[in-house]
Amino acid sequence: MNQRPLSNPVEEQHSGADGDRRGGDRYRTVWRIAKIVRNGDAGLWRVRNISDKGMMLAADVPISVGEKLEISLSDTVVIRGEVVWSDAGRCGVSFDKEVDVADVLKQLAAEQRGTGYRQPRLPVSTKAQAINDEGTSQIELVDLSQNGAGFIHDGHLEVGKEFDLVLAGGVKRRAIVRWSRAGRGGLWLTQPLDRADLESIHRFEG
Repeated sequence: MNQRPLSNPVEEQHSGADGDRRGGDRYRTVWRIAKIVRNGDAGLWRVRNISDKGMMLAADVPISVGEKLEISLSDTVVIRGEVVWSDAGRCGVSFDKEVDVADVLKQLAAEQRGTGYRQPRLPVSTKAQAINDEGTSQIELVDLSQNGAGFIHDGHLEVGKEFDLVLAGGVKRRAIVRWSRAGRGGLWLTQPLDRADLESIHRFEG
């Protein structure tokens, strides 16, 4: 069992908007989803807090001390680090290089306000069923987010088409084709996927 050390670089803080200073480091409590890439896997995990030197993440999948993580807070803000403690669905990550947390949060806020912003997406390669009144067909998913999916198809799913999307493991959502061209397309899910379902892409393999 991995034990949390008595002193660690990332501990949960309940700070205000201006954050909290401790030992020269700035801690900010944040609530957002990050794409985590690690050896042979990827998932969407919760960010609980972030500082210049590290962050706390929350996920219910097994996490090992010493794991190297690539943390994408957006398509352009990517931080690398190492897990230094793991306990009860949370872990602390020490960054390979310090960041200016105030600048990072300002950049993320600006990106989210801008046009073309999209939620973190997970790369997948998995089959799914598309079920409507005309019958059942298979499509190949190439990425997933809580609210949508990218897919490859043979041209039979035109924009506006609505159907039940059934993922590996029996996860089912109503989906609408938002765009489609050259054999690729994008789906919007009328009910978001549970974030816990996306903590590891291994769930959707096979």
